[in-house]
Amino acid sequence: MTEQPREWVSVEHRFLGLDRRTFRPALIALAVALVLAYGLPVLNATIPWHNEIRAGDVLDLGDGATAVPPVGWQLENGTLTGAAPASLQVDLATGGATIGLRGASFAGNADAFLDQVLRSQGSPGVDGARGSVTTDGGLVGVALSSSSPSGDTLLVAFKMSGAVALLVRVRTAPGQFERYQDTVGAVLRSITPGAGR
Repeated sequence: MTEQPREWVSVEHRFLGLDRRTFRPALIALAVALVLAYGLPVLNATIPWHNEIRAGDVLDLGDGATAVPPVGWQLENGTLTGAAPASLQVDLATGGATIGLRGASFAGNADAFLDQVLRSQGSPGVDGARGSVTTDGGLVGVALSSSSPSGDTLLVAFKMSGAVALLVRVRTAPGQFERYQDTVGAVLRSITPGAGR
């Protein structure tokens, strides 16, 4: 009797030419993929927002600097004008995107600030084409975008009044940046520097 090859599957373990013993792990992997792809967004949509941005809300970035957040997004961190003391850390979120604004002391220009941010993240080699962003108030920033399997990222650095710089970090799910592009553009254009500019 000849010896069967190791990859050979006996008749009692086959169904339509496939090894039935692999069905269970394959179905488990499929179920996990479906939960991640469809279950989590549905769950996210059913959780109510508790700090939803309303029309007319304005973010207080300190020293008179402000920005207009997108209506309907969640304010996870930061303050609105007329509320508690201003915060240089603001986080906004919606189903598939986040916008973070971080202020820092920095004496150089916006381009040098973006370089410092990239070095501090351990990614000094990121060398995509940089663009510029100009706000409605005339503030000019430096922008750099990147994409990876974990999502799309846009970094925009501004030199604000005095020795303060502002970093805007936008993150979206993979391939979703275009969906939020107009909203992100409106937030960036709405940033106004403080009176000391």
